[in-house]
Amino acid sequence: MRKKLNKLERKQVLEILRDLYPDAKSELNFNNPFELLIATILSAQSTDKRVNSITKDLFKEYETPKDFLSLTTEELGEKIRSIGFFRNKSKNILNTCKILLEDYEGEVPQTREELIKLPGVGRKTANVVISNAFGKDAIAVDTHVFRVSNRIGIVNAKNVDETEKQLMKNIDKDLWSDAHHWLIFHGRRICKARSPKCNECPLTNHCLYYKNVIQKEG
Repeated sequence: MRKKLNKLERKQVLEILRDLYPDAKSELNFNNPFELLIATILSAQSTDKRVNSITKDLFKEYETPKDFLSLTTEELGEKIRSIGFFRNKSKNILNTCKILLEDYEGEVPQTREELIKLPGVGRKTANVVISNAFGKDAIAVDTHVFRVSNRIGIVNAKNVDETEKQLMKNIDKDLWSDAHHWLIFHGRRICKARSPKCNECPLTNHCLYYKNVIQKEG
């Protein structure tokens, strides 16, 4: 049983995804790096749609780290209550805002190393910010990227860290950010976790999941 596509097959898969999702981009709404940072912290274990519904009003009233620090943890928690883990996220956001003011003059740092030191910011969140807010090449591995890239056979990895390493190795650097969005879009629209729409997927001639699992079951 094959577990990974070869170089030519990976190239063909990426070309198909590019043509399928030419306008793929972050589905979180933001106007600046700070808003994206807060929105991405909120998005953990939640949907972009839910986050956007909250930040639509939140960012109108609280535009800067200083604005957020006018709130207590409980007050911010009430404003984001409909999001999962809202208490912990409220605490992390306010602690992050404090660090941004004290160490970065209220600005969002532009390196992964600095970002992952902020409360509530892991490697995935850091990659989302440096890619989407600062235009730097990065691959953020969320649940969709992990699932889709392993199913298709672009990588063969057991965890998100190894998935990121293999994606960085198997995809040209100038395509990292775009490929991240292509994989997310495909995971949300076709290659769903529980019921992948293989009958609608243009990747079945390449996809190892389809060949190794779906075809055999059929």
